[in-house]
Amino acid sequence: MEEYFDNDNSTDYQSSGFPPKPVLEDESKNQLRKSLTSLLLYAVLFYFIFSQDLAYIAALLLIIILHELGHFLMMKAFNYQNLKIFFIPLLGAYTSGKKQVVTQLQLLLILIAGPLPGLIIGGGLYFWNKDLNNETVKMLSTTFIAINYFNLLPFYPLDGGRIVDTLFSKDNFIIRTVFGIISIICLLGIGILTQSFMLLVIPILIGLEIYNESKNEKVRNYLKTENIDYKVDYNELNDKDYWLIRDCILYQFRKKYAIAEPGIYQYSLIEPVLINHIRSILQTKVIYNINGIYKLLSLLIYISLIVVPIIIAIMEYKA
Repeated sequence: MEEYFDNDNSTDYQSSGFPPKPVLEDESKNQLRKSLTSLLLYAVLFYFIFSQDLAYIAALLLIIILHELGHFLMMKAFNYQNLKIFFIPLLGAYTSGKKQVVTQLQLLLILIAGPLPGLIIGGGLYFWNKDLNNETVKMLSTTFIAINYFNLLPFYPLDGGRIVDTLFSKDNFIIRTVFGIISIICLLGIGILTQSFMLLVIPILIGLEIYNESKNEKVRNYLKTENIDYKVDYNELNDKDYWLIRDCILYQFRKKYAIAEPGIYQYSLIEPVLINHIRSILQTKVIYNINGIYKLLSLLIYISLIVVPIIIAIMEYKA
């Protein structure tokens, strides 16, 4: 991400006592190029490390693209801004966007919009192929089902884990931390049992995220005591709050940002990194509008998506 600094706002500087915060460039620039570059890198690394089967790689990329498009289109329907899809080589992909206020129901629909279409397509291809008995169609249906079903497992950072988090955590850091630790243990077990050693990278990343987020939470707790609103978009953040949040981060992450000193309100060489960290501190406001019977119904729908494919697979195996 590219940033530039607006140093012309001298009137605000004089009145607030703080320099103007850095102003972000339009993040929508070159997003398509970045997405295509990450997609190409994903394909090339997968080819050289895992498989030279071009048909399988094409099927894998198609499935991941359709999965992320499900998230993308649902987020677009809910008026998210700065939408982008980025492919993480050897691990998967993610879709991101911005919306300052979002409802719990919207989050659930966005999360389910990724794996559900893939499961439906995979199931349709499977039953269609019972008469065709085509190996390519069989491979495609199996891959559709496997990838999207795996994403529905109730472990963070998979879609299923995010669904459980959205339904029950309500921004409770302790619950999220415990859930993250359980996810680490379960994903480690799955990776070892299936000998999918690349999968072991995910628990490591989760552990690092939990550690960093625990320090970020200390920053947020201090901001609460100082009545600094961190549930705002970066563009809505005033100059004073930018520099105060920056100070909190520098105190909490002294070794990481040793080059910058808290209390000195001048742009640093690592300012772009600090901007990204400040934006990670800022949070979306979630309106929790699923309660009681609706929460139970949402949970039952999610469980059915986990259980029904297993039942169908058992019935097909017995038949």
